[in-house]
Formats: sequence, structure tokens, C-alpha cells
Amino acid sequence: MVEEKRIALKNSGLIDPEDINDYIRVGGYDALKKALNGNPSSVIDELTKAGLRGRGGAGFPTGTKNLSTAATCTDCNKYVVCNADEGEPGTFKDRIIMETDPHILVEGMIIAGYGIGANQGYIYIRGEYYTSIERIKKAIEQAYSKNFLGEKILGSKFTFNLEIKLGAGSYLCGEELTLLESLEGKRGYPRIKPPFPAQKGLWGKPTLINNVETLANFPAIVLNGGKWYQSMGTEKSPGTKIFTISGDVKNSGHRELILGAKLGDIINNVAGGTIDGKPWKAALLGGAAGTFVPYSFADVEMGYDKLKERGATLGSGAIIVIGSEKHLIPILQSILKFFKHESCGKCVPCRLGTSYLHEQSLLLNKKNSEDRKEILNSMLTQAQLIAKSSLCPLGQSPILPIQSIINHFSDALINE
Repeated sequence: MVEEKRIALKNSGLIDPEDINDYIRVGGYDALKKALNGNPSSVIDELTKAGLRGRGGAGFPTGTKNLSTAATCTDCNKYVVCNADEGEPGTFKDRIIMETDPHILVEGMIIAGYGIGANQGYIYIRGEYYTSIERIKKAIEQAYSKNFLGEKILGSKFTFNLEIKLGAGSYLCGEELTLLESLEGKRGYPRIKPPFPAQKGLWGKPTLINNVETLANFPAIVLNGGKWYQSMGTEKSPGTKIFTISGDVKNSGHRELILGAKLGDIINNVAGGTIDGKPWKAALLGGAAGTFVPYSFADVEMGYDKLKERGATLGSGAIIVIGSEKHLIPILQSILKFFKHESCGKCVPCRLGTSYLHEQSLLLNKKNSEDRKEILNSMLTQAQLIAKSSLCPLGQSPILPIQSIINHFSDALINE
């Protein structure tokens, strides 16, 4: 049986999210106090030692690729940005954190700012997250009132200010460089990289940009040490992950589990199995920009590298379960319609390619098995070309569901 291990969600449901004193009562801001009593470099060292990987989807090492790089510039303005856009279908983990424990995010951002020497932070949050916005606003106001934010925090020499910036609901703005364009007041178009944000980010300055769940892990790591965090999970995927489970299961919702938990245990035990009690046909891991896997993946460990070894992705942690009686073609069509709608249109491969893929998928409704096989092969070829030539991850994403659904379910697609 898989048991929950809560780190990012340790206070969820146990405290009043609108009362800073309740957060302080359970040890809130103790990690910040510990950080301020040490050197900024020690914060980076512990986070790097922890092996924490970005929880937004890509899974890049937080310490070595973000914190350390952003900290190298010692005589320039720097920024900390929280990506709270969360537009991936089937994903709602960040909303849970912000609604139930907003101060853990605020504390994580202050610690990040101290670590890299930044004095300004921004939380970029999608405008539809009304409750999250209100609770984060209140948390920031309360943190200022207690001098956890502002000038010379808790009597130290460190100053850090924090603001909320609202997004307009663009899926593409969940990509870090596009988010920065939007944050600067420009249209949400992707930038070409390199340079990366840690080198040249917001307004051309070094910027540490991380996901809500990633930053919510900072306080516990600073307080308990990198080795403590490293002791959980797998060698290359340490710590915990919040999984959001939906679809044809009895108990949809969210669970924070130690990485390495098996997919079958999460679906069959944690989520109670399928609604009809039959083995699930497929699971879509990571949302629309994720991969389809069959029931034979029930034994796979949910970690970045273990899934990659088997041609799948962990992504945002979304697990969308597809029951035995469901058809896969309508699901694939819905995903491709989503990408077509969300393409910003800046680059031709994505603008035309996503439309082409959606149009081709609609032909699957009317064709026989031989025609379907030819259409699927054509879609795969086009998706590969789009992935190689698109500017940003949106154009590089359709290949993931298309490739995986053909690899594991080609017979089902041809014969539906």
C-alpha cells in the first residue's frame, strides 16, 4: 500500500491558510530564520545536495542549473519568479498548495531570493485562480506585517519584496521564457534560447524561475538538510511528488507520494481503481504534453529517469486514467485540438503543424483500418518534423502523445 509523505503539502488541511499565526505555530518561517543566520551559499549548497528537480514538468536539477547560475552575478539586479500559471490539463497541484498553505510558497520565494542575492520576486499566476490569488495576496500582506518581507528582514541586511502578476490564461505562458515576456508586459511569445533565464531573464537580468511545487519544497530542505531530502525517493529522483489523479477512477484528487511509487499502486490502491472495477486501458501521464501508457506499465516506478527509460514522462505529475471501455481516438483528437487552439502562431511549424495534426486526426473517424494506419504514420512523421523546428515546447509536445499512443495502442486505434 502506498502511503502519503507530505512535504509541500505538510500543512494542507491542518492550518488556516488565511492566518499567518497558524503557519508560524507549526514552524512556519523557521527555515527562513535559519537561512538568514547562515550564508547565502549554504542555502544553494543544501538545495543542490538535495537533488531537487523542477516539479513543473521538465525535471531539471534545481540547484546546479538554476540557483548556482543565477547566483554567479554578484553586482547586478536579480529576480525570483514563481511560475503559478499551471495550464497543463489534468494538473491542479499548484492550486492546492496556494489555496491551502500560501505561506509555504512565500517563504520558499524569500529563501530563494536570499540564496541568489535577489531583492525582488514575482508570482505569475493565472487569472482564473481566484481563491489562490486572494490567499496569496493576503499571505504577502501578512508577511510584510511581520517583517518576513520588506526592508532588513528580521533585523538582517537582506531586503526582499514580493508582488503578484496576473496572467490571462495562455497555456504557452507556462513556458518560462514566454512567461517572462508576458511579465514584462509584452505579448506572450516565446524567446529563443540560449540564453536561459538564469543568465538573462526578466528585463535581461539573471532570474531564478521555478514552479510553485518546487519552491514549496525549499523551506523543508533548508530546515532539515539536503541529505534528509535525498534519503527519500530514488537515486536520480529524490523527494516527493504531488500527483493529481483524474479520469475513470473511483477516487480522483491529489496525493503527495515518495517518488518511486509504482503507477499501478497509485491507480489501483490510492485512487481505488477504475469506476467499473476493470483493469484500465491506458493512463495519460503528464497531461496533454504527456505520454500514453498501457496497463503493462503498472509496475513502473514513478520517477523521471525510470519513466524515461520506458519512453514515458512524469511531466507535471498528472495521471489521467482511461477506462477499458473508452475509445482513444476522441481523446487524441481532443489533445490535438487543444494544441491547435493554444499555439501562439509565432513560428510557422507550430502554427500550421498543429492545425494539420488536428485535421488529420479527424479523418480517423471516417476511414477503414488500412487508411487509419496510413494517417497515423503521416501524423507521426509530421509531429517529428514540427518538434524539430518549433521555437518552444508547445510545438515540441504533440509528438509525445502521438508517438506513445501509436507505440502502445496502434491496433486499438486502427480497429476502433
